[in-house]
Amino acid sequence: MVEAWECLAPDCTSGGNVIAGCMFLSPVPTFVGICKKGSVEQYSPVPYLATLMNCMVWTLYGLPMVHPHSFLVVTINGAGCVVEIIYITLFLIYSDRKKRLKVFLGLLLELIFIFLLSFVSLTMLHTVNKRSAVVGTICMLFNIGMYASPLSIMKLVIKTKSVEFMPFFLSLASFGNGVSWTIYALIPFDPFIAIPNGIGTMFAVVQLILYASYYKSTQEQIAARKNNGKGEMNLSEVVVGMSNATVQDNKKITAIDHSSPSAK
Repeated sequence: MVEAWECLAPDCTSGGNVIAGCMFLSPVPTFVGICKKGSVEQYSPVPYLATLMNCMVWTLYGLPMVHPHSFLVVTINGAGCVVEIIYITLFLIYSDRKKRLKVFLGLLLELIFIFLLSFVSLTMLHTVNKRSAVVGTICMLFNIGMYASPLSIMKLVIKTKSVEFMPFFLSLASFGNGVSWTIYALIPFDPFIAIPNGIGTMFAVVQLILYASYYKSTQEQIAARKNNGKGEMNLSEVVVGMSNATVQDNKKITAIDHSSPSAK
Protein backbone atom coordinates (compact mmCIF):
# COMPACT_ATOMS: atom_id res chain seq x y z
CA MET A 1 0.00 0.00 0.00
CA VAL A 2 2.81 2.40 0.91
CA GLU A 3 4.62 1.59 -2.34
CA ALA A 4 1.47 2.39 -4.31
CA TRP A 5 1.18 5.79 -2.62
CA GLU A 6 4.88 6.49 -3.30
CA CYS A 7 4.36 5.68 -6.99
CA LEU A 8 1.58 8.28 -7.09
CA ALA A 9 3.77 10.96 -5.49
CA PRO A 10 5.28 12.31 -8.75
CA ASP A 11 1.82 12.63 -10.30
CA CYS A 12 0.53 14.43 -7.22
CA THR A 13 3.51 16.78 -7.34
CA SER A 14 2.86 17.62 -10.99
CA GLY A 15 -0.83 18.15 -10.27
CA GLY A 16 0.05 20.32 -7.29
CA ASN A 17 2.35 22.41 -9.48
CA VAL A 18 -0.42 22.91 -12.05
CA ILE A 19 -2.83 24.07 -9.34
CA ALA A 20 -0.12 26.27 -7.78
CA GLY A 21 0.44 27.82 -11.22
CA CYS A 22 -3.30 28.52 -11.49
CA MET A 23 -3.16 30.14 -8.05
CA PHE A 24 -0.30 32.42 -9.10
CA LEU A 25 -2.22 33.45 -12.25
CA SER A 26 -5.63 33.79 -10.56
CA PRO A 27 -5.21 37.56 -9.80
CA VAL A 28 -4.76 38.36 -13.52
CA PRO A 29 -8.41 39.56 -13.93
CA THR A 30 -7.93 41.80 -10.88
CA PHE A 31 -4.85 43.45 -12.37
CA VAL A 32 -6.48 43.82 -15.78
CA GLY A 33 -9.17 45.85 -14.02
CA ILE A 34 -6.54 47.86 -12.14
CA CYS A 35 -4.76 48.72 -15.39
CA LYS A 36 -8.02 49.79 -17.05
CA LYS A 37 -9.02 52.01 -14.12
CA GLY A 38 -5.47 53.30 -13.58
CA SER A 39 -5.73 52.77 -9.82
CA VAL A 40 -5.42 49.95 -7.27
CA GLU A 41 -8.33 51.53 -5.35
CA GLN A 42 -8.74 49.62 -2.05
CA TYR A 43 -6.99 46.41 -3.10
CA SER A 44 -4.37 45.29 -0.60
CA PRO A 45 -0.77 44.51 -1.64
CA VAL A 46 -0.33 42.12 1.30
CA PRO A 47 -1.36 38.90 -0.55
CA TYR A 48 1.16 39.55 -3.34
CA LEU A 49 4.01 40.49 -1.01
CA ALA A 50 3.27 37.42 1.13
CA THR A 51 3.16 35.13 -1.91
CA LEU A 52 6.45 36.53 -3.22
CA MET A 53 8.12 35.92 0.13
CA ASN A 54 6.69 32.40 0.24
CA CYS A 55 7.94 31.62 -3.29
CA MET A 56 11.43 32.94 -2.54
CA VAL A 57 11.93 30.83 0.60
CA TRP A 58 10.55 27.70 -1.11
CA THR A 59 12.87 28.28 -4.07
CA LEU A 60 15.76 28.37 -1.61
CA TYR A 61 14.45 25.23 0.11
CA GLY A 62 14.33 23.34 -3.19
CA LEU A 63 17.95 24.02 -4.15
CA PRO A 64 20.13 20.86 -4.30
CA MET A 65 22.47 22.11 -1.60
CA VAL A 66 19.54 22.70 0.79
CA HIS A 67 17.02 19.93 -0.01
CA PRO A 68 18.10 17.61 -2.85
CA HIS A 69 15.70 16.11 -5.42
CA SER A 70 13.23 19.02 -5.25
CA PHE A 71 13.41 20.21 -8.84
CA LEU A 72 9.64 20.75 -9.19
CA VAL A 73 9.59 22.81 -5.99
CA VAL A 74 12.23 25.12 -7.47
CA THR A 75 10.57 25.46 -10.88
CA ILE A 76 7.04 26.29 -9.72
CA ASN A 77 8.17 28.68 -6.98
CA GLY A 78 10.74 30.31 -9.28
CA ALA A 79 7.94 30.96 -11.77
CA GLY A 80 5.79 32.24 -8.91
CA CYS A 81 8.51 34.77 -8.00
CA VAL A 82 8.44 36.18 -11.53
CA VAL A 83 4.63 36.45 -11.60
CA GLU A 84 4.42 38.09 -8.16
CA ILE A 85 7.14 40.62 -9.06
CA ILE A 86 5.00 41.64 -12.06
CA TYR A 87 1.97 42.11 -9.79
CA ILE A 88 3.96 44.16 -7.28
CA THR A 89 5.40 46.30 -10.10
CA LEU A 90 1.86 47.07 -11.27
CA PHE A 91 0.95 47.93 -7.67
CA LEU A 92 3.86 50.38 -7.54
CA ILE A 93 2.76 51.97 -10.82
CA TYR A 94 -0.93 52.39 -10.01
CA SER A 95 -0.75 53.21 -6.27
CA ASP A 96 -0.81 56.63 -4.67
CA ARG A 97 2.42 57.90 -3.15
CA LYS A 98 1.70 56.70 0.40
CA LYS A 99 0.76 53.14 -0.59
CA ARG A 100 3.61 53.01 -3.13
CA LEU A 101 6.13 53.77 -0.36
CA LYS A 102 4.69 51.01 1.86
CA VAL A 103 4.87 48.45 -0.96
CA PHE A 104 8.45 49.45 -1.81
CA LEU A 105 9.59 49.18 1.82
CA GLY A 106 7.87 45.79 2.16
CA LEU A 107 9.61 44.52 -0.98
CA LEU A 108 12.98 45.85 0.20
CA LEU A 109 12.65 44.11 3.59
CA GLU A 110 11.77 40.83 1.88
CA LEU A 111 14.82 40.99 -0.39
CA ILE A 112 17.10 41.75 2.58
CA PHE A 113 15.59 38.85 4.53
CA ILE A 114 16.00 36.27 1.73
CA PHE A 115 19.61 37.41 1.19
CA LEU A 116 20.44 36.96 4.89
CA LEU A 117 18.65 33.60 5.06
CA SER A 118 20.52 32.34 1.99
CA PHE A 119 23.85 33.55 3.37
CA VAL A 120 23.34 31.94 6.78
CA SER A 121 22.01 28.67 5.35
CA LEU A 122 24.76 28.16 2.79
CA THR A 123 27.75 29.36 4.84
CA MET A 124 26.97 28.57 8.50
CA LEU A 125 24.96 25.35 8.23
CA HIS A 126 27.24 22.65 6.91
CA THR A 127 24.90 19.69 6.38
CA VAL A 128 21.89 19.20 4.14
CA ASN A 129 19.77 17.99 7.08
CA LYS A 130 20.42 21.16 9.07
CA ARG A 131 19.73 23.40 6.08
CA SER A 132 16.52 21.55 5.27
CA ALA A 133 15.33 21.78 8.90
CA VAL A 134 16.02 25.52 9.28
CA VAL A 135 14.82 26.66 5.85
CA GLY A 136 11.89 24.21 5.95
CA THR A 137 10.67 25.63 9.27
CA ILE A 138 10.82 29.17 7.89
CA CYS A 139 8.99 27.98 4.76
CA MET A 140 6.19 26.67 6.94
CA LEU A 141 5.73 30.05 8.61
CA PHE A 142 5.66 32.01 5.35
CA ASN A 143 3.42 29.44 3.67
CA ILE A 144 0.84 29.92 6.42
CA GLY A 145 1.26 33.69 6.04
CA MET A 146 0.58 33.46 2.30
CA TYR A 147 -2.67 31.58 2.84
CA ALA A 148 -3.76 33.98 5.59
CA SER A 149 -2.82 37.16 3.68
CA PRO A 150 -6.18 37.65 1.85
CA LEU A 151 -7.77 37.84 5.31
CA SER A 152 -5.89 41.15 5.78
CA ILE A 153 -8.85 42.82 4.11
CA MET A 154 -11.41 40.91 6.20
CA LYS A 155 -12.06 43.94 8.45
CA LEU A 156 -12.96 46.05 5.40
CA VAL A 157 -15.19 43.25 4.05
CA ILE A 158 -17.17 42.98 7.30
CA LYS A 159 -17.37 46.77 7.74
CA THR A 160 -18.58 47.49 4.19
CA LYS A 161 -20.44 44.16 3.73
CA SER A 162 -18.67 43.94 0.37
CA VAL A 163 -16.16 41.45 -1.05
CA GLU A 164 -15.43 43.65 -4.08
CA PHE A 165 -11.77 44.05 -3.09
CA MET A 166 -11.20 40.45 -1.92
CA PRO A 167 -10.31 38.52 -5.11
CA PHE A 168 -12.51 35.41 -5.38
CA PHE A 169 -10.29 33.47 -7.79
CA LEU A 170 -7.28 33.88 -5.48
CA SER A 171 -9.24 32.39 -2.57
CA LEU A 172 -10.59 29.54 -4.71
CA ALA A 173 -7.15 28.72 -6.14
CA SER A 174 -5.64 28.85 -2.63
CA PHE A 175 -8.18 26.25 -1.52
CA GLY A 176 -7.33 23.92 -4.42
CA ASN A 177 -3.61 24.43 -3.89
CA GLY A 178 -3.86 23.71 -0.16
CA VAL A 179 -5.84 20.51 -0.67
CA SER A 180 -3.54 19.13 -3.39
CA TRP A 181 -0.30 19.80 -1.49
CA THR A 182 -1.75 18.47 1.77
CA ILE A 183 -2.58 15.20 0.01
CA TYR A 184 0.88 15.11 -1.57
CA ALA A 185 2.55 15.63 1.82
CA LEU A 186 0.97 12.42 3.10
CA ILE A 187 2.85 10.33 0.48
CA PRO A 188 5.05 9.96 2.56
CA PHE A 189 4.34 12.36 5.42
CA ASP A 190 6.30 15.61 5.15
CA PRO A 191 5.45 17.97 8.04
CA PHE A 192 7.06 20.98 6.32
CA ILE A 193 4.49 20.71 3.52
CA ALA A 194 1.51 19.08 5.28
CA ILE A 195 1.15 21.46 8.24
CA PRO A 196 1.17 24.84 6.43
CA ASN A 197 -0.98 23.59 3.55
CA GLY A 198 -3.46 21.96 5.93
CA ILE A 199 -3.78 25.23 7.85
CA GLY A 200 -3.88 27.12 4.54
CA THR A 201 -6.81 25.02 3.38
CA MET A 202 -8.76 26.08 6.48
CA PHE A 203 -7.91 29.76 5.86
CA ALA A 204 -9.12 29.41 2.27
CA VAL A 205 -12.39 27.88 3.48
CA VAL A 206 -12.91 30.89 5.78
CA GLN A 207 -12.33 33.24 2.82
CA LEU A 208 -14.83 31.36 0.64
CA ILE A 209 -17.44 31.40 3.41
CA LEU A 210 -16.89 35.15 3.82
CA TYR A 211 -17.25 35.62 0.06
CA ALA A 212 -20.48 33.60 -0.04
CA SER A 213 -21.89 35.53 2.93
CA TYR A 214 -21.39 38.99 1.38
CA TYR A 215 -21.69 38.21 -2.35
CA LYS A 216 -25.36 39.31 -2.58
CA SER A 217 -24.85 42.57 -0.69
CA THR A 218 -21.78 43.29 -2.87
CA GLN A 219 -23.82 42.96 -6.08
CA GLU A 220 -26.52 45.23 -4.61
CA GLN A 221 -23.92 47.90 -3.77
CA ILE A 222 -22.40 47.73 -7.27
CA ALA A 223 -25.86 48.00 -8.89
CA ALA A 224 -26.74 50.96 -6.65
CA ARG A 225 -23.54 52.76 -7.65
CA LYS A 226 -24.32 52.23 -11.33
CA ASN A 227 -27.85 53.56 -10.89
CA ASN A 228 -26.58 56.61 -9.02
CA GLY A 229 -24.08 57.24 -11.79
CA LYS A 230 -26.83 57.12 -14.41
CA GLY A 231 -29.00 59.45 -12.33
CA GLU A 232 -26.20 61.98 -12.02
CA MET A 233 -25.57 61.74 -15.78
CA ASN A 234 -29.23 62.35 -16.60
CA LEU A 235 -29.36 65.30 -14.22
CA SER A 236 -26.30 66.85 -15.86
CA GLU A 237 -27.91 66.39 -19.27
CA VAL A 238 -31.03 68.21 -18.07
CA VAL A 239 -28.96 71.07 -16.68
CA VAL A 240 -26.96 71.36 -19.90
CA GLY A 241 -30.18 71.23 -21.95
CA MET A 242 -31.76 73.99 -19.87
CA SER A 243 -28.60 76.09 -20.22
CA ASN A 244 -28.63 75.68 -24.00
CA ALA A 245 -32.31 76.60 -24.16
CA THR A 246 -31.66 79.76 -22.12
CA VAL A 247 -28.79 80.78 -24.41
CA GLN A 248 -30.98 80.28 -27.50
CA ASP A 249 -33.81 82.35 -25.96
CA ASN A 250 -31.37 85.16 -25.17
CA LYS A 251 -30.10 85.11 -28.75
CA LYS A 252 -33.70 85.41 -30.06
CA ILE A 253 -34.46 88.35 -27.77
CA THR A 254 -31.25 90.09 -28.87
CA ALA A 255 -32.14 89.53 -32.53
CA ILE A 256 -35.64 91.04 -32.02
CA ASP A 257 -34.15 94.07 -30.27
CA HIS A 258 -31.76 94.69 -33.18
CA SER A 259 -34.51 94.27 -35.79
CA SER A 260 -37.01 96.67 -34.17
CA PRO A 261 -36.92 100.38 -35.33
CA SER A 262 -35.04 102.70 -33.02
CA ALA A 263 -36.97 105.45 -31.25
CA LYS A 264 -36.46 109.04 -32.51
